[in-house]
Amino acid sequence: MQQQRHAERDRVSTIEKGHGRVERRTLTSTTALNQHLNWPGVQQVCRLERERTIRGQRTSEVAYYVTSLPRSRAGAEQLLRLCRGHWGTIENRLHYVRDEALGEDRSTIFRGHAPQNLAALRNAALNWLRQERIDKITATLRSFARNPLRLFTKLGYRN
Repeated sequence: MQQQRHAERDRVSTIEKGHGRVERRTLTSTTALNQHLNWPGVQQVCRLERERTIRGQRTSEVAYYVTSLPRSRAGAEQLLRLCRGHWGTIENRLHYVRDEALGEDRSTIFRGHAPQNLAALRNAALNWLRQERIDKITATLRSFARNPLRLFTKLGYRN
């Protein structure tokens, strides 16, 4: 029984040093929980432990993931890389652009549903710009601000 449980688990740990901190990540994936979950397409369940030490202060957190990737396509090492890449993508492609290009952090709107509504509009605008294959988002937004008719033409509201 214990041998079977060991075969169902995969584990990897990494230690990274930089920016004044030491961060250890340990990802454990298992296929043993698949039959107990009512989750369509589940292939693996993962537990990611993060321990971070900054100036002697130690913090830790645990996150859980469910994936449709089978062990044959992604073991624990690959899953850990995917988790790291996922958050890097979110931080670099979404939050940074929303803050730098659209000034989200400087917004003083905070009542009711307005912050969520504006965030949805910002996301829609960024998605449209990326769909149009526009790489220089900030420059394009400045151009549209200087000449709104250009934006309306691009959107098809003006000939």
